[in-house]
Amino acid sequence: MDASLLHRDLYAPARIGGCAVNNRIIMAPLTRSRADRDGLVWDMTALYYAQRASAGLIVSEAIAVSPTAHGYAWTPGLYTRGQIDAWSKVTRVVHRNGGHFFAQIWHGGRIGHPSLIPGGKRPIAPSAIKPEGQAFTFNGLQEMVTPRAATLFEISELKSDFVHAAEAAMEAGFDGVEIHAANGYLIDQFLRDKANKRRDQYGGSIENRCRFALDVAEAIARSIGPDYVGIRLSPLNPFNDISDSQPRHLFRYLVSALSDLGLAYIHIIEDVPHQEIDANTAFDLDELRPLFRGAYMVNGGYDAKRAEMSIETGRADFVSFGRAYISNPDLVERFIADAPLMEADRDLYYAGGAHGYIDYPAMSAAH
Repeated sequence: MDASLLHRDLYAPARIGGCAVNNRIIMAPLTRSRADRDGLVWDMTALYYAQRASAGLIVSEAIAVSPTAHGYAWTPGLYTRGQIDAWSKVTRVVHRNGGHFFAQIWHGGRIGHPSLIPGGKRPIAPSAIKPEGQAFTFNGLQEMVTPRAATLFEISELKSDFVHAAEAAMEAGFDGVEIHAANGYLIDQFLRDKANKRRDQYGGSIENRCRFALDVAEAIARSIGPDYVGIRLSPLNPFNDISDSQPRHLFRYLVSALSDLGLAYIHIIEDVPHQEIDANTAFDLDELRPLFRGAYMVNGGYDAKRAEMSIETGRADFVSFGRAYISNPDLVERFIADAPLMEADRDLYYAGGAHGYIDYPAMSAAH
């Protein structure tokens, strides 16, 4: 354990990989659907993130690694020169405001729709298994489709897409990247036996199903340095019609293997609102903590007091907050002042404009 993690205070400076951060409060990735059709973030995106720069670390919204990776409409990318330049404006403002910023890089896999993919192609996935649910497209909600199973050549290309996006993130000025391997998207689809029925080296055994995630993480770490790489997992989250018959064994193996790569942190989603966890396969997620030698970050249903206790007891090194950051840009300051939090308007989460995005006031402006 890094010596800087021994002073266990939610509000004290600490290190996370290669970054010296001001506190252990993390802004979790939050899809807000405010990019244009070309995957370019808007000018107001810089203000949105700059307003929240007092977080120890900001993790961006999910950013697509390729044109085929967009799982939803109006999501940003990091695979073209224009996208890199647009994100560069955002990272500069965040750094100017004293913040640290990781890009969450993402591929939707079977969670998507042909209308979101160039040429109207079907989404790609480990296996041709249609997920239950609807896709958020430029024309509203549409039924999910049966994806096509990736060939071995395409799997190699997918790995390269993740590495290219990580390199693009560093070029755009991000301090590192978080690999999105949670919530039923592409990497999670490879992990779980409900979505992965392959019979080659990427399917079947737990070791094989973890291969894609580990290959991606290792390749990115080799390219940009392991101190600048985190990964997000959701071991018990059934979101996007995902599950596994033996999640305890799967994630114990995966977390141990990820630890060997020397990554900066692992980000575990513990509690998922409005999702019913399978009691037959649930396990104590605290089992994963001692298996990972890097920084251990948790997310899900935390308030300030519970976060403080988790840090003080060593149960976690960092705590991330999602929904609270939508409507409380100065969340750190509100926690310190023991001030009430503002409630976010759920109807504006993905509304696409400035309202409900950059107009939630800080405490000083609200009084």
